[in-house]
Amino acid sequence: QVQLVESGGGSVQAGGSLRLSCAASGGTHSYSGYCLGWFRQAPGKEREGVALIDNVGTTSYTDSVKGRFTISRDNAKNTLYLQMNSLKPEDTAMYYCAAEPGDCYFPPQPRRFGYWGQGTQVTVSS
Repeated sequence: QVQLVESGGGSVQAGGSLRLSCAASGGTHSYSGYCLGWFRQAPGKEREGVALIDNVGTTSYTDSVKGRFTISRDNAKNTLYLQMNSLKPEDTAMYYCAAEPGDCYFPPQPRRFGYWGQGTQVTVSS
């Protein structure tokens, strides 16, 4: 059973940066072999995919974050990251990490992922 714990959210002004982390906990379960992703959900909106990374490090991003966000993973540390730069007020949301064994498929769809973290809030003020 994979347990995911996010950290690194907070409040920043537009143009600022944050780095989110997502650690696998609850034992020595490895991320290896999993598709990992970041999703976000703003109040009143559906959960949307932000970025995916597969087991060999191939990444994909939704258009609204391309060039500003970078997803990365460290399988040895069982940790997933999302570096967010040039943040905009429209990036404000609860951010969730997710994991699913196997390949990644784009666009990211929440229904494809079976393991989720509890979420970390990101608030960007103008």
